[in-house]
Amino acid sequence: MPAPRRPSATPAARAAGRHGLARLLSKRGVCSRSQAEQWIRAGRVALDGRVVRDPEHPTTAEQGGITVDGQPVGEAARVYIMFNKPRGLVVSAADERGRATVYDALTAAGLPWLGPVGRLDKASEGLLLLSNDTVWAAGITDPATHRDKTYHVQVDCIPDPAALARLSEGVLDQGERLLARRVALLRTGEKNAWLEIVLDEGRNRHIRRLLAAHGIGVLRLVRVAIGALVLGDLPKGQWRHLAADEVRALRPA
Repeated sequence: MPAPRRPSATPAARAAGRHGLARLLSKRGVCSRSQAEQWIRAGRVALDGRVVRDPEHPTTAEQGGITVDGQPVGEAARVYIMFNKPRGLVVSAADERGRATVYDALTAAGLPWLGPVGRLDKASEGLLLLSNDTVWAAGITDPATHRDKTYHVQVDCIPDPAALARLSEGVLDQGERLLARRVALLRTGEKNAWLEIVLDEGRNRHIRRLLAAHGIGVLRLVRVAIGALVLGDLPKGQWRHLAADEVRALRPA
């Protein structure tokens, strides 16, 4: 069953340039929206000295006097990083099954709260962006931008040209149309091959489902680029800050 949608601010609040309090805290880059909702319901957040327990309480972007545990909350300094995600880590702040997460790998980095910009499943590797700039992140993940994401995928066979063409033609799977923007053969071994697959949309387990529909199994899946941003030689399990021009290049036109 899909998760219930959060109620949005009223039309009058939107017209006045207001957001729900939880959303505003998230937009300021101090925490995730779900974390803000927990803080608010727990009575840890106050406006002008008055505790507010409604996460959707209308609040202007310029609102001052917001405190968490009595400490003033302003606009957080924006942080943008790329992380070379190893296989086996979950892209989640906490995992109900106790599995290791990307945040466990970043614990010692001394970074502020950062949210993942898109996802990589547990078995996938490579380029993962994290930031506390939720507007920037939304611009990257918005399907309407059709931003290219490039993957190198090791498969359990050696596909012929006809099979590669079928991947670009797409399939209908679980009511969703899955296809690749581009597919190219990178190299082959005796029994398997590496493909370069470019997507301009990202559905849940998109590449794995697309390949499985054609009887092709995935041995490894590594994201190597988002738009013009390339993972490069960043070691597995390591991270770095994005340069200002890299941040600008990923902003929607």
